[in-house]
Amino acid sequence: MSVNVEMRVDGAGDAEYGEAAWDLKERIRINEGLLKQRRGFFMDAYRRSTTYLLFENDTLVAFASTRRDGYILFLAVAQEARGQGYGKRLVAEVADKHPVVTCHARTTNTSAIDFYERVGFTIRRRIDNYYEDGGASYYLRLGEEAGLRERLSEFLRR
Repeated sequence: MSVNVEMRVDGAGDAEYGEAAWDLKERIRINEGLLKQRRGFFMDAYRRSTTYLLFENDTLVAFASTRRDGYILFLAVAQEARGQGYGKRLVAEVADKHPVVTCHARTTNTSAIDFYERVGFTIRRRIDNYYEDGGASYYLRLGEEAGLRERLSEFLRR
């Protein structure tokens, strides 16, 4: 059976696929105890972000919501779709649009941390009591920010 994988995008201010993303996030929360955001927070952040979504034969299997500065608010891949490169594809899409990509991950979520490190993120620092439930997070970063001198040079070359 052929699997058709399609990338769709909800731009900032758009939430066409917001309910489908919420449903996927909730499946992960229920089954794995991750992505514990409340609905109001999630939907508000979703509407303010650009979200890249991957659909397999019209079923949402993965998404990444990002702020304008390249910070990944949410990265979710359905359990049955993991190991197929969907997370990497979403991070690559974000990295294609931003010189620096950042995110937080629970210190106890070793699968996410391993994934982020495999695709090139580095842990920059640990933040205790980051989450509402008191959980700690790591702040991760992919790419390097240009220094002030480089940014000024780039600006002057335009």
